[in-house]
Amino acid sequence: MMRKTSIVLLSAATGAALTLLATQPRAILMSSSARAATSDTYRQLNLFGDVFERVRADYVEKPDDSKLVESAISGMLAGLDPHSSYMDAKSFRDMQVQTRGEFGGLGIEVTMEDGLIKVVSPIDDTPASRAGILANDIITNLDDEAVQGLTLNQAVEKMRGPVKTKIKLRIVRKGQDKPLDVTLERDNIRVRSVRARVEADDIGYIRITTFNEQTTEGLKKEIANIENQLGDKLKGFILDLRNNPGGLLEEAVTVSDAFLERGEIVSTRGRNAEETQRRSAHPGDLTNGKPLIVLINGGSASASEIVAGALQDHKRATLVGTRSFGKGSVQTIIPLGSGNGALRLTTARYYTPSGKSIQAKGIVPDIEVLQDVPDELKTRTDTKGEASLRGHLKSDGDEKTGSQSYVPPDTKDDKALKTADDLLHGIKDSASAATTSDSDKAGADKPAKAAN
Repeated sequence: MMRKTSIVLLSAATGAALTLLATQPRAILMSSSARAATSDTYRQLNLFGDVFERVRADYVEKPDDSKLVESAISGMLAGLDPHSSYMDAKSFRDMQVQTRGEFGGLGIEVTMEDGLIKVVSPIDDTPASRAGILANDIITNLDDEAVQGLTLNQAVEKMRGPVKTKIKLRIVRKGQDKPLDVTLERDNIRVRSVRARVEADDIGYIRITTFNEQTTEGLKKEIANIENQLGDKLKGFILDLRNNPGGLLEEAVTVSDAFLERGEIVSTRGRNAEETQRRSAHPGDLTNGKPLIVLINGGSASASEIVAGALQDHKRATLVGTRSFGKGSVQTIIPLGSGNGALRLTTARYYTPSGKSIQAKGIVPDIEVLQDVPDELKTRTDTKGEASLRGHLKSDGDEKTGSQSYVPPDTKDDKALKTADDLLHGIKDSASAATTSDSDKAGADKPAKAAN
């Protein structure tokens, strides 16, 4: 019998939450009805084999056998639910890079604009920042090859590579008459998933954009920096999880644990005993019990919902914003051997400490705050949530679809942030704060970005 190593995955339509988990083979005792069902299954497999051979023999053009098999596997998994799927070897590698939050590259966040690569920002202390790459620089060539015609992912893949290898970038910069040729040596890059600043002179604002292997350490560092900077002036913290699509389950647990002294954080319940687990907090609130506001919206999914649900159920934080995405199922990543990719298979549901499933419902904030959405975005930025996905796992109660996920680019227009500030300054309290409403529900329309 074969030992299987699995990876638990919690993911929204984008993003994923992973943790390693070993599963043991299970003994199978088959009744006569089970044997009959198995016989029928093998008959169906024979049918699949017959169809496969007929396609190979009679299709108008000779098909690629491996693509036929991959397509059959993909179709089988896609028919289960929106989050079960097959990942080929490249997709599996890309997912591992994303969740590690660490790779060989240059240290620039980029987006695509008019078919060219535009620098959003260089990451501090990386080859790009040391070489003087600036925000808004346009990259036109990579190693003398034009980027025109490449997708954003293709360009990012070319810029990533083994540490200590070199790549030449041609850059067009506003104000410069001629393009600049810059040769960079790739280094080990860590994706910065946690960013922080001081808000209103006495509040620590912490934004988590994803949950990768660097997140908890980044959170600890930013909490310490804010405490050192503000000292006794510190009134509390704002944890911004808006539009965070998820990430590593283990990081969601440890981020929750950073603000809790005790109690359950999350439980998973599956068809089999090994998929049923409970995760609990350890003594030691890193913020020493300082008041905490958590911002969520329709783009907060999976691992974000685990954190928000744990802090809400333990009454450790006040949740402000709009209902979250509603991704309440657990996926297991099953590697299929070298070069064969992996399966992503739904194996369990997860529950908040109070025993609530958020599947196809989402987490409802303590104080709902709807943003004022620009007219040009109102008709195309609505977030429909888990309940709108075809084939989603059904909820055990009323399902909810659609929740606003727009975040104003200018903080002075951010009503949720303003409400959080007011709560921490005692201008409002969570019991009496009025709901800020806008009849329009919409989400931010942001360009795709990637770090490399």
